[in-house]
Amino acid sequence: MPKSQKPSSGLVGAGLLIVDKEAGMTSHDVVSRCRKLLNTRKVGHAGTLDPMATGVLILGVERATKLLGLLALTTKSYTATIRLGQATTTDDAEGELLTTADASAVTDEQIAAQIAALTGDIQQVPASVSAIKVDGQRAHALIRAGEEVTLAARPVTVSRFDVLARRDVPADDSGPGFVDLDVDVDCSSGTYIRALARDLGAALGVGGHLTALRRTSVGPFTLEHARTLDELAEDPAVSLDIDQAAQTAFPHRQISAEEAESISQGRWLEPIGRKEIYAAIDPSGHTIALIQERGKRAGSVMVVRPATLR
Repeated sequence: MPKSQKPSSGLVGAGLLIVDKEAGMTSHDVVSRCRKLLNTRKVGHAGTLDPMATGVLILGVERATKLLGLLALTTKSYTATIRLGQATTTDDAEGELLTTADASAVTDEQIAAQIAALTGDIQQVPASVSAIKVDGQRAHALIRAGEEVTLAARPVTVSRFDVLARRDVPADDSGPGFVDLDVDVDCSSGTYIRALARDLGAALGVGGHLTALRRTSVGPFTLEHARTLDELAEDPAVSLDIDQAAQTAFPHRQISAEEAESISQGRWLEPIGRKEIYAAIDPSGHTIALIQERGKRAGSVMVVRPATLR
């Protein structure tokens, strides 16, 4: 379906908007801009992306905002640049410089060994300026207020941590030499890439921080689905209408017209032995509901097209 075509069945404008966020904007800034471009207040985002980062940010529009909490966005992919030889207060380029060290003697073999130690199922201490809540307040807000914050390590999975390129900057009158690494990372939700940069630099004894970050995918949604805000301004419509969104994000179950009518009115279906949430698709290709099976009932966790809208 062309991006400019509106979804049918009374759900005009509903769907997911995959934004290729530019640097310098908060996720809230993106939501605010999209509300204006799409002329609706019903826009929300699934997860956040740091202001310095670019890339995939998922927004729900109109009725699809109800999808956001159900999306299985458990895997994410990034490209990033890590600078070895400098540590900062925020573990990224926006923080103040804490330490400097000459990283020019660090070998590729040493880097590979420490990256291997940071790959797989690991315990990671999040960056202290993260949005994690401590006693009901965001860690970054406590840091700005001058309080010390110590966050507990938590389990994350780094399934891929590959070095794509190395660039050595030799020492000069302005300071010691450092090393920039371009990397690709696939990881579980909740993994902090800047914490990987920090921990890699610390393990190598020279310090490290993140200088660039681009998110290339979140779950099944990639940069191929994404548009910049300038592109959205030229064609203000969702990236995936609510049918495409549900059928991209969830496995499917084909149902009859009679079953579609039943589930649209809040009744349940016969289970088919699936554990995960799935989309119930009617004969015309519309997503009627998202279903989860419990015991002898397959009931809706979200009715996408209630009888009143069909």
